[in-house]
Amino acid sequence: MTQPPSTARTVVVYHSGTGHTERMATAIADGADAVLLAIDAEGNLAEQAWETLSDADAILFGSPTYMGGPSWQFKKFADTSSKIWFEGGWQNKIFGGFTNSASLNGDKLNTLEYFFLLAGQHGGLWVSMDIKPANMKTSRRDDLNRMGAYIAPMAQTPADASPEEMSPGDLETARRYGARVAAFAGQFRSGRS
Repeated sequence: MTQPPSTARTVVVYHSGTGHTERMATAIADGADAVLLAIDAEGNLAEQAWETLSDADAILFGSPTYMGGPSWQFKKFADTSSKIWFEGGWQNKIFGGFTNSASLNGDKLNTLEYFFLLAGQHGGLWVSMDIKPANMKTSRRDDLNRMGAYIAPMAQTPADASPEEMSPGDLETARRYGARVAAFAGQFRSGRS
């Protein structure tokens, strides 16, 4: 399941404060052949972007982890999606997510759990990771899934590092996860046809 079927319409919707999460979103989108939708600094998304989400087979949520959860801009987007929830507009879509923080732990799991619950509230289906963690003494910073995540990709970037200095392993983990989500979306779409 490494290449997404061309029939899956996948969208990555994310907020990025310093560019690190944007770089991760781009890696996810590359793997999934997905459309990128950025939530702006005020937590808003253009009207056309909401239509793109409505037409998607799969939606991947992304945000940095700030103060133990997603950014307020992402939360504003999530709260705004309650109108769609009320109408069941995202029911039975495929979902995934990803996050980045400056600290190794940084409470990133809380952000991924927030995304998982948001997907569940919308009646969606969550795709987990299938990459074993890099947890041996020989493991290095640029290994795949070095954060040991199973729900979805986590990345760690030092606060004083530029987006260009992000771990290639974190970005490749994100790319492979994007491909996995899109592949599931393609299979699910084929099954509904």
